Amino acid sequence: METTHDFDVIIIGAGAAGLSAAQMLGRSLRSVLVLDTASPRNRLAAHMHGILGGDGLNPRDFLARGRAEVAAYGVQFGTAGASTVAETATGMAVTTTDGTTLTARRLIAATGVRDELPPIPGLAEGWGRDVLHCPYCHGWEVRGSRLGVLATSPMAVHQAHLIRQWSDEVVFLSADAGPVDDAVARTLGSRRVVIEPRRVVEVTRNDAGALTGVRLADGDEVALDAIFTAGQLHPNDAYLDGLGLEREEMPFGSFIHADFTGKTSNPRVFAAGNITSPMANVPISMSAGTMAGSMVNMDLVTEDFDLAAERIDAA
Repeated sequence: METTHDFDVIIIGAGAAGLSAAQMLGRSLRSVLVLDTASPRNRLAAHMHGILGGDGLNPRDFLARGRAEVAAYGVQFGTAGASTVAETATGMAVTTTDGTTLTARRLIAATGVRDELPPIPGLAEGWGRDVLHCPYCHGWEVRGSRLGVLATSPMAVHQAHLIRQWSDEVVFLSADAGPVDDAVARTLGSRRVVIEPRRVVEVTRNDAGALTGVRLADGDEVALDAIFTAGQLHPNDAYLDGLGLEREEMPFGSFIHADFTGKTSNPRVFAAGNITSPMANVPISMSAGTMAGSMVNMDLVTEDFDLAAERIDAA
């Protein structure tokens, strides 16, 4: 006999990916629960960019509008997070952070990543405002300004190349990139990118909280208007540890592997957005969520027919 579950699908995470998946499933007449802890990665930014038709939207307004659209299709929301996930004979069981256990036929993980910034005083205070990570998201707003690129790894050299597109006043704060060899120095210097090898010990701000520059280890200061940097990325996927999902090693860390449909190594578990694709922006995450939601519905359609055939055969 077919086992009754609380929901067809539980979606963990209510960012662009999770809500897009929920929209597809709600429109497919599926019973869906979205677990939303209201902590999206871009919550500290005032505006989003690179979203055709939605350029400049406030991230919270964007998600509130999306949530209202999804709720109109009967999708339910919970405010707890996921603590653990376990496989059952016919589906998945999710234990939430408030101790409730819920079951579903399928699971979509869309809890994104968190950014760990270098522990430099004054840096985290400007995250999403004047301490930035993506020039495609924020470069236009600081174009022509005095920009710093704060290295966190040797890959920061490529970020310094990229940021030069938005300003001809770029300082590469290279201490954590390792020694800059002559070839790299020559390339950066060819477009007047200044290399500053001394370590940054503080991000300086004025009385209004606006970034004014950085203080170096010897006390000297460099005047800047904004800083681009790449923090360490940590996927928010600890609740999935018990499933032993296949992972993929990337330059940014270890991430759950999912194919283009969102399917992971467990056929009942799908993943979408930054939790599996750390470089995905909002439109890419929306696309991934839409695909995952659609494919989960198709997966369930196939299972519905298989179960119906089994009942007929049993009768």
